[in-house]
Amino acid sequence: MSGFEEFFRELAAEHVRWNFIWLYDEKQAGRILSGLWMTVKLSIACVLLSVIIGVLGAWAQGAQNRVLRGAVQGYIQFFRNTPPLVQLLFFYFALGQFTPSYSPDGWLEVPIISNVGWAIISLSFFAGAFNVEIFRAGIEAVPDSTVEAAESLGMTRTQTYREVVFPLALRVSIPALNNNLVNLVKTTTQAYAIAVPELLYESVSVWNDFPSAQNPTMLLLFVTYILLVGILVMGMNRWERKMRIPGYGQ
Repeated sequence: MSGFEEFFRELAAEHVRWNFIWLYDEKQAGRILSGLWMTVKLSIACVLLSVIIGVLGAWAQGAQNRVLRGAVQGYIQFFRNTPPLVQLLFFYFALGQFTPSYSPDGWLEVPIISNVGWAIISLSFFAGAFNVEIFRAGIEAVPDSTVEAAESLGMTRTQTYREVVFPLALRVSIPALNNNLVNLVKTTTQAYAIAVPELLYESVSVWNDFPSAQNPTMLLLFVTYILLVGILVMGMNRWERKMRIPGYGQ
């Protein structure tokens, strides 16, 4: 045993409420690391999917088809006006009952969408509803004269949106998008409710087995999410600086 591990083992013996067991027990360290990796994967998947939903939804809001516009507005109202935890439970327990399953061994029935899949879908649609409005506000900030200039060059609506409107709208939307994505990363902890083995789930499992590890593990959760959110914010701020056009969106 190394001196590092021995120090924390002695600390746990002397201070029973400060048992950093995952720093000297390989099994508990593995549980924490697997939970952290799941949190990172869940966050990345939800961030990417929610941004895609936001971009497509903002484009659909400007469509000429009233049915499409109404469907997007209904989606936004549903996901913005209900708690994300309720949405998560509804997706997993209600809609999950209607999803097909398969049997890898001829006996056990396994649903094609796991609890991790439902967490990604639910949380992405929740954050995506806010992203739609964020991008819509950015699109409305693009001057009409810019759109008219693009149309006068013979661009279609899709070309105008892709080549002119969206690149400008994105620059306006980044600060609000940053806030929403930060909130999304923090909201991934709610996947604990459907037994997704992310960091909070594994941490609770550790301190259920070792109550003396509760305080250190809660401290680990606090510090870890500060670091994860900090990395996201720094990345978004750097992206915003690179995308900035002098005199536009200020």
